[in-house]
Amino acid sequence: MSRPQNPEAVLRKNQIITLHITGMTAEGNGVGHFCGLAIFVPMTAVGDTAEVRIVKVLKSYAFGIIEQLTEPAAGRITPACPVFRQCGGCVFQHVDYQTELQYKEQLVRDAFQRIGRLEPVFEPICGHTERDGYRNKAQYPVAESDGHLVCGFYAKRSHRVVPFDACQLHPPVFAELLHVLLPLLERSHVSAYREETHTGELRHIYLRRGYHSGEIMLCLVTRVSLRKKITAVLPELQAAFPMLRSITESVNPERTNVILGRQVTVLAGESFITDTMCGREICISPQSFYQINTAQAEQLYGIAKDYADLHGTETLLDLYCGAGTVGLSMADACGKLIGVEIIPQAVENAKENAARNGVENARFICGDAGTVAAEFAAEGASPDVIVVDPPRKGCDALTVDSIVQMQPQRVVMISCNPATAARDAAMFAARGYRAEKVRAVDMFPNTAHVECVVLMSRDKT
Repeated sequence: MSRPQNPEAVLRKNQIITLHITGMTAEGNGVGHFCGLAIFVPMTAVGDTAEVRIVKVLKSYAFGIIEQLTEPAAGRITPACPVFRQCGGCVFQHVDYQTELQYKEQLVRDAFQRIGRLEPVFEPICGHTERDGYRNKAQYPVAESDGHLVCGFYAKRSHRVVPFDACQLHPPVFAELLHVLLPLLERSHVSAYREETHTGELRHIYLRRGYHSGEIMLCLVTRVSLRKKITAVLPELQAAFPMLRSITESVNPERTNVILGRQVTVLAGESFITDTMCGREICISPQSFYQINTAQAEQLYGIAKDYADLHGTETLLDLYCGAGTVGLSMADACGKLIGVEIIPQAVENAKENAARNGVENARFICGDAGTVAAEFAAEGASPDVIVVDPPRKGCDALTVDSIVQMQPQRVVMISCNPATAARDAAMFAARGYRAEKVRAVDMFPNTAHVECVVLMSRDKT
């Protein structure tokens, strides 16, 4: 259907239309078409027919909200979370898990076919056995309500705190700890940070828990130090939660959306907790990158190791290595492991994790992945396999060119963004590396996020 020259002549704000949902966006919004315009509607499912109120009309598309659901899709269910509509963290609580997996598998397939113009083998998506309680990390913004400290989540597209501490995606012990912690902080006369005036003290409550170990970390993110105010009540909190191994504070005095400050200091216990990842014991500090879903991360790394196809003698280069978890999970299958990471604390964590696990064939370098890869290439380095786990923006051209110059047999990419993964795989394909296999991994059930693992092999012809 042709696109109208003047969308506002077809649609106007607050107009109600009948819309059939035919697709799903990467953000988790359903999409249908009306007179050639794409209409995006949150909290819909593919197969829904609904009366939709138009809330915004733009040049080539519009946004709407459900006014009345007239024909629900087959996969629809009733959301279990009471703040599903306000929070915005989960976008798929209104569909069953099999439907969610189908959306995510199609998202990855569409990215590689449409963006990358590639046709690898798409292996079945790796789903999770548990849709709830999988997150090992939570960051709660703090506010005041009726004279009491509350924490929760930001409402969609805002910094308004929706008070709620029992998220279904978090382990129940997080809510239990908050129910004890908040009254203790009130008793210590701690005030909530107020963003609009840059006053108050407590900005965020940051929790981490070892999936296998059960150890808990609490980090209080503050505008000014609370050490003098709260030191006396910390033993009471520790007595209530024996697995609370680390209590720290990160002072962030800046007007910023960045959560942690530059330094983290210990208030009680240790500066870190430990957990196990792929059989390796891992140290986790507040600043460490550590996959939020441990059980699925083990599946993800297992797929990457399978794609790497190591036989015990190869040199493995792990770019964007973080705390070393990916490379260390493969260290027993290669001859030499080299990890590269730009964050100094993460590199120190990687070295500690290697030593803690008796891994002697690994070394870790602090530096930009692209720059170090270019230096390696200039020196004539020739790793057999290269693993890349870039941030959401993907690899830059320098990194891709340097990897290709080193001519590894295989490149294994782990990506949290199918769109940039497809773009990067196309860059590799143009330089002689064929995208052979792709597998989606659902690391974050109920949310719009999906990861994937890509195997690219050097085309010797």
